[in-house]
Amino acid sequence: MRFTRALSAAVLLLGLAAAPAAADSSPSASPSGSGDAPTTAGTSFRTAAEFEQGQVATASGAAGDYLYWSFPADAGQRPTVKATVKLPETHAAQTWRVDVYDGLRRRQACQWGAQTRTADAGTSSLELACVLRTVRAWSEPWANDPLPGTYYLRLTAVNVPTSDLGVPVSAEVRVDSKDIGGAAAVDGSLAEPLVPGIAVTSGADRGDEEEKSAVLSAIEPEDGWSSGWWSDRWVWSGIGAVLAALAGIGGYALTRGSGRPSRVPPGA
Repeated sequence: MRFTRALSAAVLLLGLAAAPAAADSSPSASPSGSGDAPTTAGTSFRTAAEFEQGQVATASGAAGDYLYWSFPADAGQRPTVKATVKLPETHAAQTWRVDVYDGLRRRQACQWGAQTRTADAGTSSLELACVLRTVRAWSEPWANDPLPGTYYLRLTAVNVPTSDLGVPVSAEVRVDSKDIGGAAAVDGSLAEPLVPGIAVTSGADRGDEEEKSAVLSAIEPEDGWSSGWWSDRWVWSGIGAVLAALAGIGGYALTRGSGRPSRVPPGA
């Protein structure tokens, strides 16, 4: 009877441990719906066109231009950047490249993907891709790990032949993320995400109009920036603890015997 009550209590604890998974505030890769995707691109980091993950941003330009966009990425996400460049009917061979930079404007390496591709003469379009490393909630100052905040996407043609400089082109970019979850969790978090103007947010909250104008970025994940302390590894740790307790209770029930030994001497 005592074993049955203990087993019921353990199952209840298991349910409580798994319940927070439903309230996981991990950011979603779907578009927030806060606005339409941009149809132009910036020409520098400061003028990068902002768009949300899941949206398709477009722009028209010319071969030799630098096209910039920016998007938010939060801890636990592994962003995948895809770009499509549409070229005119007549052109020489062109090499295009997509680069991604974090909120500190550090270039982030791609784990895999065709980051640079060459379009042969007469090719109508080409596609580029870059799968970044998983964004970490915290990192050592000397490390180059991707951190939560604004990410910049730069698309450009490299070594453009003189005959193709200024040739009109159009581009489409899209970013989607896979939530890695507790497998990428770390014990720590940034005080604030790395977004432009975050240092003057407190001044803007006080109503200082001059400092309000210095806040450059208004994009963030659909569910807001995560705090960095919660991940689904807490759920699995709780489940593991409950299973260990159940194993201990079961082992005790199997080995405890039927009770106290008889006090009657053998053969009496």
